[in-house]
Amino acid sequence: MESPLKVVLFADSFEEANGVATVSREFAAFAKEHELPFCCVRAGPKRQIGAHGSVTTLELDRSRASFPLDRDLHCDPFLSRHKNWVMDRMQEFRPDLIHITGPGDFGVLGFWVSHELGIPLAASWHTNLHQYASQRVQSVLKLLPCGVRQRIGSLAEELSLNAAMRFYRLAHFVLAPNQEMVDELARRTQRPAYLMAHGVDTRRFSPAPGKCAGRLLSIGYVGRLTPEKNVRWFRELERTLVAEGVPSFRLVLVGDGSERAWLSQNLEFGELPGVLREDKLAAAFAEMDIFVFPSYTDTFGLVILEAMASGVPVIVTPRTGAGVRIRNGIDGFMTEDLGERVLYLMRNETVRRDMGAEARRTACSRSWCAVFEELYTIYATALEREDVRRRIKNPTRAYLPAEGLPRK
Repeated sequence: MESPLKVVLFADSFEEANGVATVSREFAAFAKEHELPFCCVRAGPKRQIGAHGSVTTLELDRSRASFPLDRDLHCDPFLSRHKNWVMDRMQEFRPDLIHITGPGDFGVLGFWVSHELGIPLAASWHTNLHQYASQRVQSVLKLLPCGVRQRIGSLAEELSLNAAMRFYRLAHFVLAPNQEMVDELARRTQRPAYLMAHGVDTRRFSPAPGKCAGRLLSIGYVGRLTPEKNVRWFRELERTLVAEGVPSFRLVLVGDGSERAWLSQNLEFGELPGVLREDKLAAAFAEMDIFVFPSYTDTFGLVILEAMASGVPVIVTPRTGAGVRIRNGIDGFMTEDLGERVLYLMRNETVRRDMGAEARRTACSRSWCAVFEELYTIYATALEREDVRRRIKNPTRAYLPAEGLPRK
């Protein structure tokens, strides 16, 4: 039997608290558990190589010229200084495929290595950077008239989207976490595009054994506290709840970002514990009664699945909810009127409990193992396509489908 694909992942984010990092960590863990030949190229304190079972790790240090894209995310314009060293390691590893997570510094390096060595390239879309650009530009220009600000924001969005699509066109095939983005990538890049689902660790994220009677009802959020996440909406929610006579509640907003100071000053019932990880994050989810995700810019929103796995009903915008495949009114709500649904769940404990149980059942059907088994099937399918093989310099092997993966 032919051996499974040897995959290299160039991860723009790995240790950080965001969705790309979560997917990257889970991918490496899956490869290790299933003893798949896998290499992860990511940021580290210095240039070094490590081995963990079947998984090889190449860590590259970013230079002093690195600049922040967010509180915990940086980009190094001189990361290419590592290119020759990485290419030497690639020639030793002999990968069948390079997978990049976006147009960040590690994604660009992954493209150059793929191009230089003639290795097939897959690029996955995780973040709507064009919408982020619009939101952040408008936030900076908040003193301008609304119409002017929106026109400049729209221009920034279109320019950013065009630039991103030109980058993704460099790949042999592309992936995205929701069908809308799959279709957009296929149309704009003219490359084969596939749905790359996301999963959740239902062992770590699980319902609390029992919530204390008489405790304040907790409305939660987890994610970056930045303009594109629409987190100032929680001030509107607080005002609505107070006006409706809700006596007391907690707004627990987990994360960090440029909006944290504003939220701290403007939320009377707000609690901002900062970034939480692993068991502390799981405990925070489990203590929530309702999870609200007001963002309009997310392609998926892994935190939504983590909340559902914790037995918490979720309330999200329709665009984000469609990506997660929320069953509206069963395991959560997809609505433009988030506040109305929050009030409804606050006033209906039985519905809240039943919806939380359905949310947990939904999450349990979305394992990371199934996600990555399907991803290997996608790899094999894409690499055998005639239009893809024509663009590969040396299509010398047949590619093994997912059924050939070693099983634990």
